[in-house]
Amino acid sequence: MAGKFERTKSHVNVGTIGHVDHGKTTLTAAILHVLSLKGFAKEKNVAEIDNAPEEKERGITIATSHCEYESDTRHYAHVDCPGHADYIKNM
Repeated sequence: MAGKFERTKSHVNVGTIGHVDHGKTTLTAAILHVLSLKGFAKEKNVAEIDNAPEEKERGITIATSHCEYESDTRHYAHVDCPGHADYIKNM
């Protein structure tokens, strides 16, 4: 069994929302890439973030994706949201 989790850094929730095909998932992948070079994140490319078969087939985000990264002082939970109108209006 894993040991007890102890938060040592302040926590920040981040979400990317916007119109379809405006680069939300690309931005998320870029953030992960830059922070992975510094050892603060595990790198994921766009295909790994949009990993459902329907997303790969249509080239759009259908479901939310979650990733985590950190800085020297904070831990971040990042949600990459779909951009289609039906999802955004129900947020």
